[in-house]
Amino acid sequence: MGSEKFALVTGAGSGIGKCIALALMHEGYSVALAGRRQEPLEATAQEGKALGVRTLVVPTNISDPIAVKHLFAQIKEHFGRLDLLFNNAGIFIQAMSLEELDFEKWKAAVDTNQTGAFLCTQEAFRLMKDQQPRGGRIINNGSLSAYVPRPESVSYTVTKHAMTGLTKATSLDGRKYDIACGQIDIGNAASEMTEVIADTGVLQADGSVRPEPIMQTEHVARAVVYMASLPLDANVQFMTVMATKMPYIGRG
Repeated sequence: MGSEKFALVTGAGSGIGKCIALALMHEGYSVALAGRRQEPLEATAQEGKALGVRTLVVPTNISDPIAVKHLFAQIKEHFGRLDLLFNNAGIFIQAMSLEELDFEKWKAAVDTNQTGAFLCTQEAFRLMKDQQPRGGRIINNGSLSAYVPRPESVSYTVTKHAMTGLTKATSLDGRKYDIACGQIDIGNAASEMTEVIADTGVLQADGSVRPEPIMQTEHVARAVVYMASLPLDANVQFMTVMATKMPYIGRG
């Protein structure tokens, strides 16, 4: 195995997940690519082939415990170990007032953003604590919504606040296994999810709808690569990377 490093990126078929996966490949990581749709995952893997690293495409619904167990079994079989988990997969329910949000939309957000991240973390623990050398790193994709909500985004806000709790609990419980955990909180990185933010605008706290500044996703990728580059006795606990002029400091 030598110095080969192994990572798993969830939601790796598009947006931030794809950008991070490719950035890790550029750093020499072999990367397992998880997501709901096989075709985008295969496209990400194809881009990484020229870099001479291994990829593993595993279509996965991370809200399903059986599917997550299968994902990690594939990683153990093909890679033998896992050095980095980037918990990225998530969904954003359309803006909707709290009292009108139906249960199925609420549950979809919780199942993916919250339960899915927990299930992947749990399986990563099981693998990382028993591998040799022992340990690894988990980086969670939080959000500025982990601190301050947007209007009419209760499900996303709650699940991203929960991600912060998961990060803290994982950091604490991972110490005895040499598992480090940190969180990157991202504000308005260019992706399919943020296209509407830059073009038609989004609801603000004062009731207006205004476009917001966007930053390139490559800046997030560089930050994650830095977080991943640290030895396991050092950790970036929380990092915020955001478009400088977006509403956050004094949001609204």
